[in-house]
Amino acid sequence: MEHMRRIAYETVLRACGFASLAIFCVMIGLSFHPRVAFQAGGFLTTLMALILIFKAREAQTKNYRRTEMWLYLPKELRPPASYAQWASSTVLRETYLTFALWTSMIAIAMWALALVFILLGTVSSEFPGR
Repeated sequence: MEHMRRIAYETVLRACGFASLAIFCVMIGLSFHPRVAFQAGGFLTTLMALILIFKAREAQTKNYRRTEMWLYLPKELRPPASYAQWASSTVLRETYLTFALWTSMIAIAMWALALVFILLGTVSSEFPGR
């Protein structure tokens, strides 16, 4: 079961890494407006957390043979078919929820930084009135 946890962790980490890279690129593109950059980052990171929660819910009913974790698990370490559905859905659900928790903490931090920029009154000269 520990091999399944490690592989689930690696696959979810890789997916979150790619999503974080995309969010980072959007934020860099908006870096000339720090408030807007952190609002966009907060929104997109919140969206990522919601997707992870959805994937955790989906893991309970998804066929274990169609998961990325199962494909990476060596054949000699795979549990018996009678146990595999429960084991893989449990491991994937826990992993998705762990990453959703971490992602939501990052989203809260981004929203807090956006609030700080709002309270500091940082206004761009390109957008009068904001």
